[in-house]
Amino acid sequence: MSLAGLLTTFDDDSQLQTVVSRAESGRDAVPDLARDAATLAGEDLVAPPTLRPLLAAALTSGDRFVLAVTATAREADDLTAGLSSFLPAGTVACFPGWETLPHERLSPQSDTVGRRIAVLRRLAHPAAAGQPNGPLTVVVAPVRSLLQPIVAGLGDLGPVGLQVGQACELDDLLARLVEIGYTRDELVSSRGDIAVRGGIVDVFPPTEEHPLRIEFFGDTVEEIRYFKVADQRSIGPAENGLWAPPCRELLLTPAVRARAKELADTHPALTDILGKLAEGIPVEGMEAFASVLADRMDLLLDYVPPGSARSAGTPTARDRWAPRPPPRR
Repeated sequence: MSLAGLLTTFDDDSQLQTVVSRAESGRDAVPDLARDAATLAGEDLVAPPTLRPLLAAALTSGDRFVLAVTATAREADDLTAGLSSFLPAGTVACFPGWETLPHERLSPQSDTVGRRIAVLRRLAHPAAAGQPNGPLTVVVAPVRSLLQPIVAGLGDLGPVGLQVGQACELDDLLARLVEIGYTRDELVSSRGDIAVRGGIVDVFPPTEEHPLRIEFFGDTVEEIRYFKVADQRSIGPAENGLWAPPCRELLLTPAVRARAKELADTHPALTDILGKLAEGIPVEGMEAFASVLADRMDLLLDYVPPGSARSAGTPTARDRWAPRPPPRR
């Protein structure tokens, strides 16, 4: 149900209009480290939690991008659902955090990784407005995902996309999917799996509810449709085709494999893990070594467009909007 009509209440409330106008006045401001600290603190607004979606939606006026930060993952999901009622479909996304701690020898779930990379891709290289992967207006992130370093360049990783009638060599498709973290199996059963039977390729992208079946006629995509994992039966055509983002945040590129080999030689106790990574074999928990294997680590803030509004929610229902800080040195 769309509640966009409620945004008109801002036109009749002078206090709410003041909040939006003060955020607008600082939209293009460039912070100066020599400026008074109070100037950089932004604006504080105390309001009930139920008002947060309405306020965040109002801040998007004038095509402004909003990064909303919450204290917990539950609050992030609730705020995302609330914003979806006020803003056009597909313009709000949640940037979830890992289910595991960065130092644990456990890999995050592929659907979580897929959602994260899909958001970064849409921030760095959005599709045209109105398309399924078009520009985002609001990104909601729990504070944990805001603070966690991210392997640099994830937003530049192009997803594998296919449409009916498109020419594509089957071997090239499989090589590309394996390169971005998909696992080849006899039967697709979970997100991140791919399976091949003759001229049919089954793919389960981490951002999809159901896997997709791609039928080739020679080197041409003849049909793309969804199917159920339980009985492998088709349930309908995929109108938007295949859009498969990477399934891992740490990809085993030649540079990563070379660093893994160097570390394995200098740290014999980690040879069982680093040795496999050096050979290009994915290992559970390999993301724990991302900071030493990747070229560089970024933060979600590095993907936020200049002049964006930022809202930080806390359990005390306190929201903060501030100008974008200067680039990290």
